[in-house]
Amino acid sequence: MEIKILGPGCPKCKQTEEIVRQAVAEEGVAANIEKVTDIMKIAGYGVFGTPAVIVDGEVKSVGKIPKKEDIKAWIKK
Repeated sequence: MEIKILGPGCPKCKQTEEIVRQAVAEEGVAANIEKVTDIMKIAGYGVFGTPAVIVDGEVKSVGKIPKKEDIKAWIKK
């Protein structure tokens, strides 16, 4: 599973990364978590609000800190 956290490194982006990592650990799934901070790469995903979360190529959240329960639902297979 590939999870990308898009954002320039703002406090909300860091909090989103922490919540994503907690959800992945609690669910026990194998995931490659990548932090994308380059604005041009972020825009390449069609995302213009941060933080954003992409799971396996699908944009799941934009412009807000997602709830841990939502992240867990996204990563369950």
